Amino acid sequence: MATPAYLNALRAFEAAARHGSFTAAAVELNVTPAAVGQQVRNLEAWLGTPLFVRVGRGAAQLELTPNAESALPDIRGAFERLAVGLSRLKESGLRKGLNITVSPAFAAKWLLPRLERFQQACPMLDVRVDTNARSVDFTAERVDIGVRYGNGHWSGLTAVKLLSETLFPVCAPSYPGLQKGTLSAHAIASGTLIHDLSMVVDPNFPDWRSWLDAAGLKSVNAGHGLGINNSAAVLQAAIECQGIALARSVMVQDDLQAGRLIRPVLELGGDMPLAQAYYIVYRPESADTSHIQAFRNWLLEEASFGALGVDPQACK
Repeated sequence: MATPAYLNALRAFEAAARHGSFTAAAVELNVTPAAVGQQVRNLEAWLGTPLFVRVGRGAAQLELTPNAESALPDIRGAFERLAVGLSRLKESGLRKGLNITVSPAFAAKWLLPRLERFQQACPMLDVRVDTNARSVDFTAERVDIGVRYGNGHWSGLTAVKLLSETLFPVCAPSYPGLQKGTLSAHAIASGTLIHDLSMVVDPNFPDWRSWLDAAGLKSVNAGHGLGINNSAAVLQAAIECQGIALARSVMVQDDLQAGRLIRPVLELGGDMPLAQAYYIVYRPESADTSHIQAFRNWLLEEASFGALGVDPQACK
């Protein structure tokens, strides 16, 4: 087991490796370059192997040896986990924080309308929701748990399936193309198609062209209409009678129940199953943390049965 002295040497090594320079590492660590160099030499002596090769003009630039390069990710990861652990130790008082990351659309259309039930069950947890369209770094950004949309595989994270989805057309009850609740092939072809551009980064995600082809409407032009790069805004445009949207079942669930949107009767086509799904994600080392378990279990209960309640002990 490394002593505190060698932990300092490892920190000097990690900083020097990241910057490729003793000088830059010294600025970060608020010590002299000579002190960083001495720490690295002490570590090399302890390990019995060199860690750097000097390269470039004046040999001022550092290059990792193959052994050092292979070990660096584990050392860097250990320091990141130490930082997370120390930040948790510094948290004081009875209240705890739960940092959640979800997409803006999932937050607006599914999570936020339900979140009050979790807060009532766990009033001593301060919930912070980060609505971010990008995939955040859980360690660097101190995220506890999140919900992601995809195939269920993200490096360094445990993924638990939350919700599957299907895709189908929806429109406002007052949409002018409706005839007694039915949308004809002609109404779809002549109407405004609302496109969800937030999914264009995934070439395998079904779009209007895919749905129309599956419905036998290959001759309908799928390139026209209104494009929006936010799934919640796509549904809002449909609610405001701006066209017909292809809705994802999870996103549109509450709007259908409230009557803001309807699933019209269609002459052709219907539900299209999606390979992607929503997953609860968290770091494996956090799996046994009580408040993360509480939120994970609450999400699964909401998705499957509605609010069944949360054990108050799990919120502590």
